[in-house]
Amino acid sequence: MSSEDTLVAPTYTELVDESSRNKTSVKCERCGSLMLKPANADYTDIEFELPEARQKKQTTAKDDEGFACRKLKHFWMVKDMYIFENIGFSNTVNNKKYLICADCEAGPVGYYDVDTKQCYVALERVKHE
Repeated sequence: MSSEDTLVAPTYTELVDESSRNKTSVKCERCGSLMLKPANADYTDIEFELPEARQKKQTTAKDDEGFACRKLKHFWMVKDMYIFENIGFSNTVNNKKYLICADCEAGPVGYYDVDTKQCYVALERVKHE
């Protein structure tokens, strides 16, 4: 087995501290705006189909509204929406609000669960510095 074969899924160990919290700041990929300061979110593995930021013409997975989606698994869980430094919320769709950058409106970078009142930011939709 080659070293390429062992890289099945991305590892995020360099982003997580000993308490499973974010080691670094979480920022918008597009404009660099600060979304979360270090140690403000917990790492969690859950599956969620998040709409693609840029819609492509030929896609297979779609949400109830007809938007192309991709199943993501690695998230920062934020227990209180007021912990964010900078985040925007969409209208509610199926008890979820999508999270976007409040400065440049890039996203969705994650979602807010109306029932649990917790936010989830997809690690691969943001940058870590």
